[in-house]
Amino acid sequence: MASPQPIVVYPPGEDGGRRVRVDGRFVGMAYGPLDIVEFLRLAGLDDVDDDWVRASALIEWRGGGAEVWER
Repeated sequence: MASPQPIVVYPPGEDGGRRVRVDGRFVGMAYGPLDIVEFLRLAGLDDVDDDWVRASALIEWRGGGAEVWER
């Protein structure tokens, strides 16, 4: 991962889903932190879990943190 915050989680959409990008590549729509865990696992980060997602400095949360899933 090249940048200091290679994982970006965008603000919630109308349905509460949040776009997730890893290293500039769209990996899916997350509807909760566990979706992000799965996207990161598929991207090759095997040691991530819900707590890691909520606390990691590698994730840039736009429009609210890990607790925000509604507009």
